[in-house]
Amino acid sequence: MEPNLKAVSAVLKTPAPHMVGDGFNMSNFFPGGNKIKMSPFFLLDYHVKTVLPPYDQPKGVGVHPHRGFETVTIAYHGAVAHHDSAGNSGIIYPGDVQWMTAGRGILHKEYHEQTFSENGGPFQIVQLWVNLPAKDKMTNPRYQPIKKEDTGKYILPENAGTLEVIAGTYEGITGPASTFTDIQVYNAQLRKDSELTFSFPEVYNTGMLMIEGSAIINGKHHAAVNEFIHFRNEGTTIQVRVPEDSVILVLSGQPINEPIAQYGPFLMNNQAEIKQAISDYNQGLFGYLEE
Repeated sequence: MEPNLKAVSAVLKTPAPHMVGDGFNMSNFFPGGNKIKMSPFFLLDYHVKTVLPPYDQPKGVGVHPHRGFETVTIAYHGAVAHHDSAGNSGIIYPGDVQWMTAGRGILHKEYHEQTFSENGGPFQIVQLWVNLPAKDKMTNPRYQPIKKEDTGKYILPENAGTLEVIAGTYEGITGPASTFTDIQVYNAQLRKDSELTFSFPEVYNTGMLMIEGSAIINGKHHAAVNEFIHFRNEGTTIQVRVPEDSVILVLSGQPINEPIAQYGPFLMNNQAEIKQAISDYNQGLFGYLEE
């Protein structure tokens, strides 16, 4: 019986980058770069693998607020330091993930880690904004540091690669991230000529980012490094074959079918909530964090 393949909507080129703060040269695949359906993922910023020179002072993004969603930062090369107004701090290295729930409001800052900044070297990260349902937008902030060794591991047969499960479940292997809606976030590390199959519900919004290498999707769609494969809400099965060693970020999730109102770092359901977020921030209700 032929599999019910999930149709490919588009293979998207890397958008022109823009600076976020003074340390992150990010390409925005959505919502700015492409108007595609990816809820509950609201934003995907990607720092293409780049060799950075040494700096005396770490570069990054200074103190700024968030409300109504989660920021998920995945490191592939380099190291990123985090501090927030809830008292959390941490450093992520290649393979690590920083999962911050802004909820009702938080201040945070992100910089290149000190030693990495002093030495320079390859740098490559992804940052996602994951929307929260209306009932959870004012939840208490939290911080989940996920180390590479703590991700779920599905080992492909015949040493063909490893699927790291950050959130959700694959073939009975569950990731450590606690989420508010049903989402799947995987890092697939595949060896040359290996194959892997995914199955997601038809209504789930799904995409893949080629971090390294290239892939053939469903036997006919070619995706090169730094390209994003977006799928239609048709079919359930995705077949992936890689002609070279490759790394793929896989995203799929149940859409949140609610209105969205966004203003800068706030992601709410209507303009009244945006105005309240701005007022609360100006009144210092998001806490304090030193620059």
